[in-house]
Amino acid sequence: MNSRKRFLETINKKTPDRPPVFANFTPQVAEKMSEYLGLPYEKPLDSMLSTRASHMDLLVALGNDAVGIATCAPANFPTKTLKNGLIENEWGMIFKPLGLYNEFYIYPLAHAETAEDIAKYNFPDQHAEGRWTEAEKTIAKYGKTHGIIADLETTLFETAWYLVGMEKFLMDLMMEAGYINPLLDKIQEIHTFYGNKLIELGADVLWCGDDFGTQQSQIMDMETFRKYFKPRIREMFAEYKKVNPDIKLAWHSCGAFLPFIPELIEIGLDIVNPLQPMATGMEPELLKADFGNDLIFFGGVCVQDLLPNKTPAEIQKEIKRRINIFGENGGYIVAPAHNIQDDTSIENILAFFEAGKKPWKVIP
Repeated sequence: MNSRKRFLETINKKTPDRPPVFANFTPQVAEKMSEYLGLPYEKPLDSMLSTRASHMDLLVALGNDAVGIATCAPANFPTKTLKNGLIENEWGMIFKPLGLYNEFYIYPLAHAETAEDIAKYNFPDQHAEGRWTEAEKTIAKYGKTHGIIADLETTLFETAWYLVGMEKFLMDLMMEAGYINPLLDKIQEIHTFYGNKLIELGADVLWCGDDFGTQQSQIMDMETFRKYFKPRIREMFAEYKKVNPDIKLAWHSCGAFLPFIPELIEIGLDIVNPLQPMATGMEPELLKADFGNDLIFFGGVCVQDLLPNKTPAEIQKEIKRRINIFGENGGYIVAPAHNIQDDTSIENILAFFEAGKKPWKVIP
């Protein structure tokens, strides 16, 4: 069975020879794994969450059964390094490079108070040339052999606070500031267009998401979610299904976001990610019992403790346990709960892929 058939059977709740594998790397991990395997290092794509669609040749060589695609910065507005060393993207967000990740430094809408402030802001041109070049290349190369996962994370909430600043945005949600609805409406418009285009290009899964959870609890109350986010997500999901009724819709939320899952199922969710193992309420037995009839599970392999700190044998044992729980009767994509980080050894990364590629329920 090839990777594409394995992936498609899984997202349609069938039981293939084994669950498919899909992992992502930070650039630092990609560089050391490329050197280890003797492969050329592929620079990250110029995309909002570049790791989700970068290093695909390397990841396929290691065992990924699906590849990622994403919307990229256009040819006329690439992400650039300023004279002072800061980094600016096409949204006007400015970052300070601090090693493994870039930290937010300037929020371009930190001044926003009114609808007029949003109307004056220069949002990215949805139709700019070059947005889909990399996605088209990846699909041309892997579309017949591997599953295609299109990344559209930071769907609403995260893009909004990336523009405004998290503390201000959360406070302004409570205060019902005049700019909130116009801002969310504009982000919804842009990401509906992007999602539709990614589906048209040939995505099998559209991977949406916003982090609604912390390690211990949810980041906002359900009333706020239902007022500002759920109706917009419902509308976006409906638009995506119009483009392709068979598209599978995934939602990513780090942390403890258990109360949101039934709400997302209600509006059309097919796949839940990342099942962060050390977050409250993300126990595989609980999730499978409560949502196994409704959802495909995607993720669930711990990057906080298991992969960086345990032995290869312990990693294989735990992945076997999770496969046997999440994957019972089909419906599980074996994946780390985040990008694999640079604190994870080469031998532990290889142990992850070895465990994931074992035939169904055969890991010793």
